[in-house]
Amino acid sequence: MTRWFASLSLNARLALVAFVLGAVAIAASPAPGGSIRLDAADLAAIVSREADHVTPRELADWIIQGRADYRLIDLRDEAAFKAYFIPTAEHVPLVRLAEYPLGRNERLVLYSDGGVHAAQAWFLLKARGFKGVYTLRGGLDAWKDEILFPRLPEHPAPAEAESLGRLTAISRHFGGTPRVGGPADATGGSLAALPMPEMPKVVAPAAGSGTKAPARKKKEGC
Repeated sequence: MTRWFASLSLNARLALVAFVLGAVAIAASPAPGGSIRLDAADLAAIVSREADHVTPRELADWIIQGRADYRLIDLRDEAAFKAYFIPTAEHVPLVRLAEYPLGRNERLVLYSDGGVHAAQAWFLLKARGFKGVYTLRGGLDAWKDEILFPRLPEHPAPAEAESLGRLTAISRHFGGTPRVGGPADATGGSLAALPMPEMPKVVAPAAGSGTKAPARKKKEGC
């Protein structure tokens, strides 16, 4: 059993842990008004084809485009949210998620620092009948590494110029700074050894617990 678990990918391990923890939480606190029915096969299929997440680059593009067809949910505690949050995010601590007004037919993107809390929240909402629930792959840690402070080669090939230029522009759009260097550079340095720059300064909303959701023409469910 241990060897089988170790052979799973990180996403698969998180999904399995979330399944177990979520099942316990739901059994202890069933949704008001009746029992919860889950289709384990459907959930497994979603996880296996990785249809349950949004990548940091996809989310960055949505924000830059000003899309209003999703809600970004920050599940961390208040201090962490005030220190930094991804633009457009609403602050909904995990313990308040069940009571927070979310539409069952809305597209919801969940994130925490890594992936465990977001995976737990994903399972909870799926169990309560929410259809369009996703997690930010890698959470805020991946957002830092891939969007705010992407790692760029010190001596890029000419063919990489356009894609790296785009990546740099995205990083700066969000107040980040690309880090330059890599395993193949002249100094033999390691990407892991590159320092993490200071997080961009953000201002949490003065009122309420998070940012306001973008205006929508129609809201379905409750």
